[in-house]
Parts: sequence; C-alpha cells; structure tokens
Amino acid sequence: MNEGKGPLDRPTATEYASWFKALADPTRIQIVSLLARRGRPMNVGEIVDAVHVGQSTVSAHLKVLSDVRFVLVDQHGTARYYRINQACVRCFPTAADLVMGLPAPITPSCPPEGNT
Repeated sequence: MNEGKGPLDRPTATEYASWFKALADPTRIQIVSLLARRGRPMNVGEIVDAVHVGQSTVSAHLKVLSDVRFVLVDQHGTARYYRINQACVRCFPTAADLVMGLPAPITPSCPPEGNT
C-alpha cells in the first residue's frame, strides 16, 4: 500500500471498492448485521424470516456477500448455513480508515484473499 500522500494503490482500491459495493444495499447491511449479532450460522429460511425479503432475493444477496468474503458458507447435507467472516469484520474499519487517509490502526493484519 502507498503510505505517502498519494492515493491507495490500484489493487487495494479495487478490493476495498468491492467491499463497499457489497454493502451498498440496505438488505445486505441487514443480513451482515443479523449474522454478526446472532453469532451463529443461519440458514436462508431463518434469514428470510428475519429480514422480511423473499428467498430468492436473500439468496442473491448472500451470493454477493460471500463473493467478497463477508459471509462464509457451510454445507451440512443439503442445507447451507451462512455465518459472518470475523476476519473481514475486523478488516473493514481498517479499510475505511485507509481510504479516508487515516493511519491504519494497530491490529492484526487482514488475511490475504482466500484466507479466513
């Protein structure tokens, strides 16, 4: 990352943009909030009941969130359970700080792509 007065490097900016884009929807914010607050894996039906949006819509939002690794998917037989990715939750405030030009807080580093 560029530590000077210039912009973030392109790969970092691209990664952070995908995170912000994934959260640029109220239903996705509700899903992330729900999973983070419940602190346990939930199936689509439970999420649908909590956010009052149709199953296909929730599934589409979960796909977006899992693509950027905010949400992880566990398969149990034919059922899929979704849980918050704690590593991404820890990294997100750091990303926001860096985008705004603030120094990175002293925290464990965020995992590289694919690590959770």
